[in-house]
Amino acid sequence: QVQLVETGGGSVQAGASLRLSCVISGRYTYRAYCLGWFRQAPGKEREGVAFIDSDGSTTYADSVKGRFTISKDNAKTTLALEMSSLKPEDTAMYYCAAMWGRIGSRYRLESQVYNYWGQGTQVTVSS
Repeated sequence: QVQLVETGGGSVQAGASLRLSCVISGRYTYRAYCLGWFRQAPGKEREGVAFIDSDGSTTYADSVKGRFTISKDNAKTTLALEMSSLKPEDTAMYYCAAMWGRIGSRYRLESQVYNYWGQGTQVTVSS
């Protein structure tokens, strides 16, 4: 089992920045897992935001490219999401997720392939 706990959400004005963190514990080894950030706004489906592979390669949703940066600290088994130039449409519950193994490029931002999920942290951006 792998456990994930997100922190860092909050309420900010448009244009501000936030950093989300996800602490990973349990039977997690950075070489064996892919990690991702997802978000879900009220009344909408969960959508993939950013992905980082075990080798450090990344993928982003078009809506956040150039504004969000995903990273991981293998030594501390933490995952981060740096968010800048936030917009009201970024308002959502943000979740980190993990999947054992490798993912084909077309599935990296698909929630159904991930095995483990955190409880979420709320991000609210006001105009």
